[in-house]
Amino acid sequence: MRETTVRLTWDQVFTWRMRQQFVAPRSGATPVAIAGRICGVQAQVTSAAETAVALRRSTGGPGAVVQALAEKKLVKTWAMRGTLHALPPELAAAVLSLMASARTWEKPSWTKAFGATPEDIDALVSALADILDDAVLTREELVSAIVAQKRFHPLEEQLRSGWGAVLKPLAWQGALCHGPVQGSAITFASPARLIPGWPGIPDPEAAAPEVITAYLAAYGPATPESFDAWLSRGSLRKATLRRWFADLGDRITEVEVEGRTGYLLTENLEALAGTEPASSVHLLGSFDQYVLGPGTNDEALLPKAHRAKVSRTAGWISPLVLIDGRIAGTWDTDADDLVVTMFDNAPVPLAELETEAAHVARALGRPGLSVRAD
Repeated sequence: MRETTVRLTWDQVFTWRMRQQFVAPRSGATPVAIAGRICGVQAQVTSAAETAVALRRSTGGPGAVVQALAEKKLVKTWAMRGTLHALPPELAAAVLSLMASARTWEKPSWTKAFGATPEDIDALVSALADILDDAVLTREELVSAIVAQKRFHPLEEQLRSGWGAVLKPLAWQGALCHGPVQGSAITFASPARLIPGWPGIPDPEAAAPEVITAYLAAYGPATPESFDAWLSRGSLRKATLRRWFADLGDRITEVEVEGRTGYLLTENLEALAGTEPASSVHLLGSFDQYVLGPGTNDEALLPKAHRAKVSRTAGWISPLVLIDGRIAGTWDTDADDLVVTMFDNAPVPLAELETEAAHVARALGRPGLSVRAD
């Protein structure tokens, strides 16, 4: 990796990140291209995934993510931080490889919490190769097929849990992913059977450069620690993580942003260093990657005093008001109003927000939203 004396400002970084992530300007890119650029869209809540993509597109309303999933151009699976994401297949396979490499299900604390041993997980992976061979099953059908085998009887309660804790290690090893929705029921399938041209789960050493460079292209400059927090909540071995970054060699460059050092793709250095900060007001939806990428603990992006307003109870991430790329407030909808709450009683930029509200209305499929200050 290269070291330079390049010094950047956060105003430059946020302006550049918004451009990289299709926040400003919006793009005519496909939902698949957008999901790839921002390293997946969180899909725990389908409407949030739709809003994340629609607000990055210059035209179009909700439904693009569901359509891309139906066309098997995106795959929905438990990925970063054990949460559901929709990702392009190649990137999904690489992310899953790194998630699996952490082997979190082999830790005694995990076995104690969820009752499944490492041997159970290995046996489940083998069983699913037969159970999901050319089959798409609802959760009820999947669990019934698994517990038909006597050795899995003790896992039935956990397998039926909506949290999917025991299913996640299976997803990380490529044994299952979410399949097409059947009415209100979710389904599961083998990605190798569901996704045309599924690449299979690569070796972590091959996957690491792909995932790290994709992350830095959207969220750089960043540290190995922030990458690991985004990916696995700090579950990767520190020595392995540092080696993966070091092995990128001259592909990454260390830079300084107002006293904080981090790594950037060398190919992006000139563009970022030449970025002129721009004043802007933008709205993003709940669970948006713009904040999940660097993390809600990043105080340059989100002031510590206001973190609890964005990262709320039960893991809910609020919709965001961005002022010059920094999180400066939150918003919600109430009937035909888009209700904005600014931090520190800051003035509400009503004129700019009215323009943004039109994009939110399009993204939500709810025409006629008017801005109201809380």
